[in-house]
Amino acid sequence: MKYVLIGLTLIVSLFLIVVVVAQESKQAGMGTAIGGGTENGNNGQTRGKDAVLSKFTMVSGVIFAVLCLVLGRYMNTF
Repeated sequence: MKYVLIGLTLIVSLFLIVVVVAQESKQAGMGTAIGGGTENGNNGQTRGKDAVLSKFTMVSGVIFAVLCLVLGRYMNTF
């Protein structure tokens, strides 16, 4: 059982990394602080691909947290 939980945690963590990296930045970043930049007109709203990736991020983050808590409890580390 311990190895199944570790494997699931590994898979979910890798999926979470891929989903976070696939998202586009919502902020301008350091490049606009030096050289200026254009304003983004969508007021922080996500559409299309970013909306789906945002939901995947939230769901996989919650699953990862629950798996870590269950794994920690199962291994009696807290």
